[in-house]
Amino acid sequence: MGADFRGGRKAARSSVLLACGGLLVAGCATMPDGGDVRQVKASNLGDSQVRVYAVQPRENAEPDEIVDGFLEAMTSDDPGFATAKKYLTKQAAKNWKPEQSINVLTTAPDREQADRLPDPETQGRSYPIRGRQIATVDARHAYQPRKPTEYRDFIHVVQQPAADGKGKEWRIDHLPPGLVLSEADFQRNYRSVNTYYFASGEDWVVADPVYIRQRQDPVTRMDPVTQTVKALLEGPTNWLQPAVDSRFPSGTRLKDGVTALATDDQSTLKVPLNAKADRVGGEVCREMAAQLLFTLGDLTSVRVEQVELQRGSDGGRLCVLSKAQAEEFAPVRDSGRAENPFFVDEEGMLRTLPVGGKEDAPAETTLGPFGKGATPLRSVAVDRDESRAAGVGKDGKELRVASILADHELRPPLVSSTAARPEDRLSVPSWDGRGDLWVADRDPADPKLWTVPDGEGTPVEVRAPWLTGGVRVESLRLSADGVRIALLLKEKDGRTTLKIGRVEREGDATRPTVSVVDLQAVAPRMETVTAVSWAGPSRLVVVGKEAGGVQQVRYVQTDGATSAASVLPGLNGVTAVTAPNDDRAPVVADSGNDGIVRLVPGANWQRLVKIAGRAPVYPG
Repeated sequence: MGADFRGGRKAARSSVLLACGGLLVAGCATMPDGGDVRQVKASNLGDSQVRVYAVQPRENAEPDEIVDGFLEAMTSDDPGFATAKKYLTKQAAKNWKPEQSINVLTTAPDREQADRLPDPETQGRSYPIRGRQIATVDARHAYQPRKPTEYRDFIHVVQQPAADGKGKEWRIDHLPPGLVLSEADFQRNYRSVNTYYFASGEDWVVADPVYIRQRQDPVTRMDPVTQTVKALLEGPTNWLQPAVDSRFPSGTRLKDGVTALATDDQSTLKVPLNAKADRVGGEVCREMAAQLLFTLGDLTSVRVEQVELQRGSDGGRLCVLSKAQAEEFAPVRDSGRAENPFFVDEEGMLRTLPVGGKEDAPAETTLGPFGKGATPLRSVAVDRDESRAAGVGKDGKELRVASILADHELRPPLVSSTAARPEDRLSVPSWDGRGDLWVADRDPADPKLWTVPDGEGTPVEVRAPWLTGGVRVESLRLSADGVRIALLLKEKDGRTTLKIGRVEREGDATRPTVSVVDLQAVAPRMETVTAVSWAGPSRLVVVGKEAGGVQQVRYVQTDGATSAASVLPGLNGVTAVTAPNDDRAPVVADSGNDGIVRLVPGANWQRLVKIAGRAPVYPG
């Protein structure tokens, strides 16, 4: 019978049409101002124009209706969740904190038949709810994905005196904490934005993705711009906090009563702060403004060219900063031109080519030892200044660094591996924005993670307490800010999974201690991952497949969030992928039989170069 109830609930959801006014449905969707007329569900995937309005419980509603109505009301934009709370007892409404967490399920929660109690009139009724949970969102708006697991909780209803004092009415006195939403409802109601903080001890910012409401927040009544500023002022998420700092003084918040922020006719956003920031000035204030400008850059609904911070005591100006001035705090300086990828040809020489050229464009050899074939290469990484390259030799044993701007003699190797097989030796190297070089030794007998300060100092073995029990690093990619590292880990069972770690540094430049800690799963729904590359400040491009599925190339947020729109056109046999720091250049991949190919927005994959090659990389 439980299955019959679940089927009935889903049928009820699909009957929520554009027409409003039915009292027996728990929510209804509004029609956009333009576009075709069409039937929609309350949880139509990714349609941000759909609005769901909660409907209060009807008089003498049965317990089933109360539970179903509340589950629907949770998906609405109702201010203060006032209508949803009408399904609750006064005490339950007082205790319920919808902002404290979100449980994200693959589909809307299944409400099963009420458990049979000896005396439902006095003991109430208890309704189990189930689903497949894929993520949670905590009170700091941080998204945390998980491998799909069973979600179980219950809603309990009791009878209480009706509001008019006549008779009794059913209301909920126990419910799950926070919100319980389907993935579709979550994506309709929430969107990801990057908040920005400074890398600890550095002068560049790091992206920290969080989720805000697409429209007005029901709890705070704030618009998306104000929500975003509020999220920034609350500080970094728990995972990133140990590696970053905020320039805003502790306790800094928006001035009381601010729920809307808008730019003036000069595209200036004036942000009134509370008294905690009254005495801030000079460089610290400029850095505070830079955090705001980078954070607001993700919002397509508003164009902010400069920020003015205002004192809470008298509304006076603290400082003003423009977008152009904020660029000095970017982890990767904008050169004004599109990046070009590099690759290794069939002779093991380093080559580059302009990605804006025609299909099958001619490739150019680089200057320096790697371009002349002084040592045949297996893999390569080019630093972000495009002045040096780090290359792993064809046999995988040695890592060397050489100039690609001038001809010099090849220097001695920086890191060496003694593993028996080439595939068990050194990984593809990677540069971070600090100019430090990273590589993994995949020796099964003694796996290690190395960093080379400035690409030429004494190699430092990175502390990696998780690198035990048969686990090894297959591949790695450092973020431009140097705070995060994407790792392809080969597990004991032979699967390769994608995780992201936090890079922590202690000590001085002469005797640094570097650790990679607190690994988080990024693509838990993927059974195996083949390749990964950074594709911006908080986005990765990933090659892998889900259980029983085919290989796919898709974008994944560093917090693990995905959407149907993030899947790229299909491409078979991908062994390597690389993406630029911005969208001005295409994604490039090694597709095996088709060679090195590129993906220009709005087009399909195209062969990029005539000659055979492998290991394509953008700088980084």
